[in-house]
This record gives sequence, C-alpha cells and structure tokens, in this order.
Amino acid sequence: MNIEQGFVLTRQTKENGNTTDIHLWVKNHSGVHQLVIGGEQSILFIEQAHVEEATRLFQAQQVQCNVKPLELKDFQQNSVAACYFPSVKVRQVAMQLLDVSGVPHYESDIKLTDRYLMERFIQGGIEFTGHATQKKHHTAWQQVKCRKADYTPNLTMASIDIECSEKGVLYSIGIDSQIDSRVIMVGEPEVAETTIQWVANEKALLAAFVDWIQEYDPDVLIGWNVIDFDFRLLHKRAEVHKLALRIGRGGQTSFFRSSNISQQGFITIPGRVVLDGIDTLKTATYTFRSWSLEFVSQELLGEGKEIHNVHDRMDEINRMFFEDKPSLAKYNLQDCKLVTRIFELTHMLEFAIERTRLTGVELDRIGGSVAAFTNLYLPQLHRAGYIAPNLEPENWLASPGGYVMDSIPGLYGSVLVLDFKSLYPSIIRSFLIDPMGLVEGLKLEIGNKPKQAVPGFRGAQFHRSKHFLPEMIESLWAARDVAKKNNEKAFSQAIKIIMNSFYGVLGSSGCRFFDTRLASSITMRGHEIMKQTKKLIEQKGYQVIYGDTDSTFVSLNGDYSQQQADEIGQSLVKDINAWWNHHLKEKFNLTSILELEYETHYRRFLMPTIRGSETGSKKRYAGLIGEGSSEKIIFKGLESARTDWTPLSQKFQQTLYDMVFHGQRPDDYVREFVENTSSGLYDDDLIYQKRLRRKLHEYQKNIPPQVRAARMADEMNQKLGRPLQYQNKGRIEYVITVNGPEPKEYQQSPIDYQHYIDKQLRPIAEAILPFVVLNFDDLSAPQLGLF
Repeated sequence: MNIEQGFVLTRQTKENGNTTDIHLWVKNHSGVHQLVIGGEQSILFIEQAHVEEATRLFQAQQVQCNVKPLELKDFQQNSVAACYFPSVKVRQVAMQLLDVSGVPHYESDIKLTDRYLMERFIQGGIEFTGHATQKKHHTAWQQVKCRKADYTPNLTMASIDIECSEKGVLYSIGIDSQIDSRVIMVGEPEVAETTIQWVANEKALLAAFVDWIQEYDPDVLIGWNVIDFDFRLLHKRAEVHKLALRIGRGGQTSFFRSSNISQQGFITIPGRVVLDGIDTLKTATYTFRSWSLEFVSQELLGEGKEIHNVHDRMDEINRMFFEDKPSLAKYNLQDCKLVTRIFELTHMLEFAIERTRLTGVELDRIGGSVAAFTNLYLPQLHRAGYIAPNLEPENWLASPGGYVMDSIPGLYGSVLVLDFKSLYPSIIRSFLIDPMGLVEGLKLEIGNKPKQAVPGFRGAQFHRSKHFLPEMIESLWAARDVAKKNNEKAFSQAIKIIMNSFYGVLGSSGCRFFDTRLASSITMRGHEIMKQTKKLIEQKGYQVIYGDTDSTFVSLNGDYSQQQADEIGQSLVKDINAWWNHHLKEKFNLTSILELEYETHYRRFLMPTIRGSETGSKKRYAGLIGEGSSEKIIFKGLESARTDWTPLSQKFQQTLYDMVFHGQRPDDYVREFVENTSSGLYDDDLIYQKRLRRKLHEYQKNIPPQVRAARMADEMNQKLGRPLQYQNKGRIEYVITVNGPEPKEYQQSPIDYQHYIDKQLRPIAEAILPFVVLNFDDLSAPQLGLF
C-alpha cells in the first residue's frame, strides 16, 4: 500500500446504498487523486438521560442506529451518548424524530466531511494510504486511511470570463492560464491577434469549454463575479441545450444552486476550486469605492477595461460580435488577464491556501470565521471530555462594543498615536479567556481560593490551566511574527484575520460557543485597559484627546520634531508596558501579553466637532504625517475617506486641509473654489456614486436620491430598448440638478450648484475654518461691487 501526501481541494459526500462515502479530491506533486472513504458513520450526541426514549423512537421507525454512552459531558455537566448512523440520510430521519419528540441533540449540524477532517486535525495538508488505481487524468484510491500532514501545494489557475447578449445568449468564453490563453467564440474563422477557437454555435461553445477544462485540467478557476454571473449563465445555457457541464474531475458534472433567501449562487465542481475575485478580496479585508473590475483594476494595476460605460459596453459588445469578432476576443481575454494579474499582485491564491492550512476551512469558503473557530476548537474540546453546545440564536445578550472615548476637538500641534498590538487577542491570552475555561472556572469556589480562577466580567471566571484558546492565539501570533519577518504577506494577512476574528466569533450569536460572559470579559477588560492607560499618560503631563478601541491619541501640547516625538513615544510605551506587566502579576498573578506600541506622529492634527455642535466627533479626524516627499495627510471618517462623497468634496478638502496644516491663509482659495463650482468649471467632479442595497421595487417610503436616479435611468433604458440596469441592486452614478437627482448618463436638467456648495463644500469648510477664526459664509458670499 502506497503512502502519499497532498492538499485537499474539494470535499463531498455521496450516498452509496445504505451508507455514505466521503470523496476527497487531493492535489500533490505527482498529480490529482480521488480518495473514496467508506464506512464513516454519521454522528450526533444526546444526553444519557434520553437514551431510552431515543432508542424507542428509532426502533419504532426502524431507524438503524448504534447508541453508545461516552465519557463526555455537555457544558451543563450532563453525561452524553453518541448516536452512530450508517449514512447522512438515516441521521436526517433520526433528527426529525428527535425534534418532533422534543429530545435535544448536539453537533448534528456538523457535516460528515468536516467532522472527518477536523477530528484528524487535517487542515488542507493530508497524508493518505490505500489501494490505488490509475485513471486517465487522476489516481483513484479505495480503502483509504488519512491523517494530517504539513503540505503546501502548487496549484494551477485559470481565469474565465464570458461575453453574451443582453438576453444571455453566449458569444464567447475567454480563458487565461499559464499553459494556454484563448477565446472560444461562435463564428466563422477570421484572422486575429488573439488566439481564437472558432465554433459553429452556442452548444458547440459550451462543449469546447468543457473539453478545454478536461484537457488543461486547472485546479482553481477564478473570475470576477464568476459564480453569480459566469457560472450561473453557463449552467442556464447548458440546460437550454440539455448539455451536462462535465467540468469536474473524473468527468463529473458541476452543480449550481441559489440561496432561497438571498438568491446568491453557489457552485460545486468535484476536484476543482472556484475563487471569485470580489469575494476573495473581501475575505482578505480589501475595500474599494466600487467593486467593478474596471475600478479595482485601475486602483491596483493602473489599467482597466477598454469599454467601461455600462450602456456603451453592451452596445459595443453587440456591435463587435456582429461586425468585428477579433476585437471582441481581445476585449474578452483582457478581462481574464486583468483578474489573473489582480490575483498575482494581491497573492489571493496563496492567501486562500494559507487560510486553509491554518484553519481547515475549504479553499473557496467566503468569510468562514465561525467555521474556522469550530474546526480548530471542537476536536480539542472532545479530547478534554466535552461536546459543544448548540446554536442559541433566540437567547443571547449583546456585549459592549470597543471603547470609544469622547474626543476633545481642536487643531493641534504634535499628536502621537499609541496602539495596543492586537488588543483583543492579547486580552484573551493574558486573562485566559476560553469557552471551556469558563465552564471549568465556574466550577471553582473563587470565594475560598481567590487566586484559583481568573475573574472576568458579568459573572465570568476562568480556569488557569483548562483552556485552549489562549494557546491557539499564541501559536498563531508566533507564526505571524515569523511570516512578517520572512515578508510572507499573504500568510501574515491570513493569520491576522483569523486571530482577530476569534473575539468576533465569541461575540456572535451565530457561533455555538457564544456566551455574553466571554465577549464581555474581552470588551469590558478592553475598556478598563484603555481608561487606565489614559490615566498613566496624563500622569506624565500629556493630554489624551481621543481613544478608540485600541488606539490612544496623545497631544504633546506643542510642536515637536520627528526625533523628539519618537523619543517621547518610545518612553511612554516602555513605561506603560512595564506598569501593566507589574499590575497583572501583582493583582491577578498573570503574565501580561499586553503590548502598547508607538505608531504615528502627526505634525498637525484636527479633531473636528460633530456637525452643528460643540461636542467632539468620534472616528473622524485628519492629520499631517511625514516630511518632505513622504509628507501626506491622513483622513479618517472624513469626506476624503468616504465613498459616498463627490470628487469635488475630496479635491476641496485635500487642498484646504493642506493649506491650514501648513499655516497658509485659505481665504482666497475657498472664495475662488466656490466661484469656480458655481460657474461650472468642476462639473466633472459633481458625480455621486451610491450602491442600491435593495431591489428597486422594494423602496416604498423615504425614497433616497440614488433610487430616484436609478428609476429614471431604467425608464429611459426601457424607452430606448436597452436592458434594465438597476432593478436588482447595483451601483448608480448621478448628479443633483435643479429638478432633483438625475442619472449621469441621462442628465437633462441644469446642475443645482447651490446644493453642492451647501452639502459638499460647506460641511468640509466648517469642520476646520473655525479653528483658524474664519467663517465659510463670509468667504463664500457673492462679492458686491462698489459702484
């Protein structure tokens, strides 16, 4: 029997008579492998007190089940038994019987494939043995045994993009990979720069696509909105032609489904992973003003699509298909190449691989924080003698959020920002916060032995040795330090996201381990730490003007050079970290992992007031950092940093703040900018971009301007025989005219310049001008002639 190692690409179950087989597709240096694991029983847990009733229910309905009492307990200290079923189908029948009879069952929502992998601590990397049979494109394995392995794969990737008519009839499919790049297109052969595979009709186009996938055999398929658009349409057109999309490994058919609630699409391709560019970037915490391929590629690559206006694009695609197919092929393939380059630049495939290696979640899993935590925590919990609780979405109490201090508004000289490094993970490590640690800690009599448990908040107390989460974070922390040292950005980012997600998981009612005492012991401890840190700083003679979650803003009460500010910042963090080390040892007999870091020196800093008030704002500020060519202004929460303000406002704010921060009088600039706006010089900068977060018909009351513009746009589209663009969410560009909001592409009325002066320029000016004793109304009023 051979022994090999590889990396799990996909996992599925397949009913096989009265049993369920697990199918794992694995990639390694020697090729692709299909592992078929039979005989794995499906499991759930019940309390031992309900064994007799459950057994009677199963026997009465002839449900095949083996019930076995275990040395495990639930979090309420009830002894439990495991119910083993021969297949997933049989377990589902049993769950329905238990639900009807009111018998609680636990961990019944864990998928068979997930349990098989997590209980063996398999996180992507896998070692397997069994009987191997060589097939045409892969090796098939039977009688398989698996265990964890540390394996990093080298996966092949292909970017796909389709072009079609407004009614969804396919014109072409572009494919870009390291091995082969081409466009498969319906039409008669023509000479072209791009490699084109010509086919007779749409059915032949789909068949050629299937053939390409089978021949070039990529591990990962990528694209832009590739699941909800490209694959949704490919499956729809395949159904029209009664054609099976056999793009899975081993010639298996892909399966597409839509959520009944959100209509979001999901695709399963045995042996292949599909990564959508938008979803993967979001999971890696990227943000953009717009998620269109045009915008993102311009932001990241400095290059975009050749046709980017929605209507022009559809009209032009139709024209090219009927009149200039080589140009359409070039355009089609360019979209594929843009996505490939985005993935390469951002290391998104490497990010997905490292996330799986760290947590065991599927490569294509969107979000997945709860699944990641469950994968890592559940197997350890079982070995410690517990089963996990069920979700309790109807019975939860929200925990306080992060600490946000009232700010002191003003225009300041030198301001330092001091940050606690990974505050919530360091609180979990320092104060031993852990789901099982809470259960075990509450069993201790803290009154008689005050140092036996670590106190938390809202009645929590944590065991000093029976816990897993602090160690999980410690190992991730160490791995991230190594990744940062080795400049492994994808690995470092994956670790950071996972580590920081653990608090969010414990504070989410969507997690089976949610307990308000856990989340509150993190956030309320954070509040305590931030307040005490403020006191320590002020004892040094400096002023704390703002604090937010883990950041403290310190005014040095004057202007300091970069070197002077650095010396003060380093001195502050050294003293405060020493204080916390001593305090945690003295009061709790704990080792402090809390680490305050000196992050930024703002040479000039504005903390504005809330509009129309003298109260300081929160999460909104601007500051000047750096010197010479590295000098720049940082905007947080202000108009320049927000996606729902116009380019006009951002241009105005950048220059105005730059002048004030450098001690220049902005009087003439403000006056001239207002006049130029009114005279139409900045008309190209007046466009609002806003997302429609609901379907257009769902807006019934308080119709916002973007919805009014979108309805007007689709009314015009209908008149002109163009496809409707805004009925099902989307993003609209519009301007404000004297007759209200109008879509940019169908603007008919004159611009309402006073709107832009009052709603875009005034708020920006009024946030900073009072601090230099100036008034926007005085500067923007029309100049009166003397005669």
